[in-house]
Amino acid sequence: MKLSGQWLAWAMAAIFLVPGAALAQKQPKVPPEYEREGGPYVPTPNVVVDQMLRMANVTERDHVIDLGSGDGVIVITAAHQRKASGYGVDIDEELVRKSNERAKNLGIEGRVRFEARDIFKTDVSKATVVTLYLLPEFMRRLRPKLFNELRPGTRIVSHDYHFEQWQHDAEIGFDVPEKEFISGVPRATLYLWIVPAKVAGNWTLRIDGDGEYGLALKQHYQNVEGAVDGRGRNGLTLMDPRISGSDITFAILNGGNRMRFTGRVNGDRMEGSVAIGNGKSLRWQAVRG
Repeated sequence: MKLSGQWLAWAMAAIFLVPGAALAQKQPKVPPEYEREGGPYVPTPNVVVDQMLRMANVTERDHVIDLGSGDGVIVITAAHQRKASGYGVDIDEELVRKSNERAKNLGIEGRVRFEARDIFKTDVSKATVVTLYLLPEFMRRLRPKLFNELRPGTRIVSHDYHFEQWQHDAEIGFDVPEKEFISGVPRATLYLWIVPAKVAGNWTLRIDGDGEYGLALKQHYQNVEGAVDGRGRNGLTLMDPRISGSDITFAILNGGNRMRFTGRVNGDRMEGSVAIGNGKSLRWQAVRG
């Protein structure tokens, strides 16, 4: 996977990594074997690859898509060590050729594939895991694509760079001495996002044996807020709405009584169970629109 993304030459990567006047003194020395037309690629260290796959909890049930796959190490490792399937895209046709050749040599060509194509035009809808090692401008441009096109529950792991306005769900940092020649910093930071279901809108909520309510929800990525309409009941408050993948939880407070909802979102419908005091549990359903 290339540090500089698909198209950027190393000089542009250095501009992001090193401030102004210090550029000339701190520009990294890239080994000759990494040089190629259009700028060098920088392989992701194996310790970082392993931690990215661990953070995403990749298993044989997953399909890993690596945007800016470089030498293919992430997809190949996911397939060879964790039995996942995978797909890598990069603009460098020579790296793509070598990635497919390596997959064939390892006997995993039936589960992984690499193509030379534009990451912004790549179909990501089949991914259960997306991995990234791209500079901030590419992260900003990819953010709406990934949020809108990935299925709820898909995990995204990025090496060193984040989505800014889309707050990550988890973060880890660790020492990687071999990175020092790249950025002058011998550490890596990994960020994890879990793609949330889209729940913004007006919902009609029905509780078995307890009537109907209205929910008006607003959403900013995984952060949700809103209000509840008791349909004639007064003094109701919506509390602690949370969304993680397709899982949703919230509470409705009615005076001193608290109803705690857990459920799953499926497009314009959601359903689950609600705990109503004294250990009593009822089923609930909601429809948007």
